Amino acid sequence: MRKIILSVILITILILTLFSSFFLTENPIPKLAVKFDTGDTAWMIVATALVLIMTPGLGFFYGGMVGKKNVISTMLQSFMAMIIVTVLWVIVGFSLSFGSSIGGFIGNPGDFFMFRNVGISSAWSAAPTIPLLLFALFQAKFAIITPALITGAFAERIRFWAYLLFMVFFILLVYAPLCHMTWHPEGIFAKMGVLDFAGGTVVHMSAGWAALAGAMFLGKRKGQKSSPARITYVLLGTGLLWFGWFGFNAGSSLAANGLAVQALGTTTVAAAGAGMAWVFLDKILGHKLSAMGACIGAVVGLVAITPAAGFVSIPSALFIGIFSSIVSNFMVSKFPKGKIDDALDVFACHGVGGMTGMLLTGVFASKAVNAAVVDQGLIFGETKLFIHQSIALVLVSAFAFTMSYFLFFIVNKITPLRVSEEKEELGLDISQHGEYL
Repeated sequence: MRKIILSVILITILILTLFSSFFLTENPIPKLAVKFDTGDTAWMIVATALVLIMTPGLGFFYGGMVGKKNVISTMLQSFMAMIIVTVLWVIVGFSLSFGSSIGGFIGNPGDFFMFRNVGISSAWSAAPTIPLLLFALFQAKFAIITPALITGAFAERIRFWAYLLFMVFFILLVYAPLCHMTWHPEGIFAKMGVLDFAGGTVVHMSAGWAALAGAMFLGKRKGQKSSPARITYVLLGTGLLWFGWFGFNAGSSLAANGLAVQALGTTTVAAAGAGMAWVFLDKILGHKLSAMGACIGAVVGLVAITPAAGFVSIPSALFIGIFSSIVSNFMVSKFPKGKIDDALDVFACHGVGGMTGMLLTGVFASKAVNAAVVDQGLIFGETKLFIHQSIALVLVSAFAFTMSYFLFFIVNKITPLRVSEEKEELGLDISQHGEYL
C-alpha cells in the first residue's frame, strides 16, 4: 500500500509541474509597483542560505546527543525536513501562510498554489525591495526547521515514515495557520499588535508544544538511556546554529538596514549571555562545566531572543539571554522525566525559551529601537503590549499542543508511530535505514 501511495504522490507532482502553465491562471491579487534594491536583495539571498544551514546544524546538534545506534536516523530527520517541506511549501504551504486572509486564521490555498506568480517581478507588501520569490524562499527555511526541532523530543523511538506523515500534517495544520495569524498583515495576532520578530510563536513555541505532545503520546524509551554519541557533533551543530541564526533574526528585517544590524547584535549578545549563565549555574549547583551545557545554554539564548531581536536594545538582549537560560535550566532539572520522556529537552529549551522571549518582548520592546513598535514594553510604563503578548502565548500554546496531539493520534491510526521494542533495541539506524556509524 505504501508503495502505491508514494507512486501516486510522485506522479501527481510530476503532472502538476508539467502542466502547471496550462491550468494556473493569472493571480487575482493586486501587484505592487516595485523597485527592487540590490543591497537588500543580496543580503536576503545570504540570509536565506544562512537560515537553511541551521537545519543540518540542528541535525548535528541533536545527532550528537543521542546514542550511537540512532545518530544517522536523528540527523536524517532534519535533512528530510529540508526535502519534504520545501516541496510542500511550493505546492501549497506558502499560499496557506501568506495568501489572502480567510478570517485572519489561514491564507487562501489557491492564491500561490504551485508558486503561481511567485516570481521576480512582484513583491510582498512587507518586503517591497526584494522579489516575492526571494521572500517566499526565505520563509520556506523557517517552515523547514520547525518540524525538525520537534524531533528531539521523540528521538530514538519513532518510525521514520510516520514522522514524515506527521511533518506534512504539522506544516499544513499547525505551522501555516500560526504563520498566517502572526506575520500576515490581516492575521489575528498581527492585528492585535502582537510582536514576533522572527518566530517565537510561529517556530519555537509551536515546536516546543508539539514536542511535548509527541513525548507524551509516544511514551518513554525502553531500557537504559544511552550516553551522547558525539559531543563534538553537538559543538559543531551549535556553531552552525549560531552562525545561521544571524540570517534567521537579522534577515527578518527583510532589508540590509540598521534594523538588521540591531537584530544581529541582540542575537549574538543573548546567545553569549545565555551560554555564560548556563555554565555558571551548573557550577553553582555543583556540576562540572560541560560542553553540552555551554551549547544548550547558547541555543536557549538564541531561541529566547528570536521574537524580540528587532525590538529591544543590546542590554535588554543580554538580560533576555541570561534570564531565559536560568528559566530553561531550572525547567530541565525539574521536568518530570520519569513520566514524560522528552529525549533532548525540546520543550524545556525551545518551548519555554520561546515563551520567555515572547513575554520579555512585552517587557522590553522599544520605539527607540524600532519605530514600528506602537505600544512599548512594561519597563516603559505601558501594559497593552505585555497583555497582548500574554494572550497570544496562551492561545498559541493551547492550539499548538492540542492540534499536535490530535495529529499524533491521527497518524498513529494511519500507520504506527512507534517502532517495535526489538527495533528500538537494535537502533533506528539499522532498523529504519540499514545504515550505521
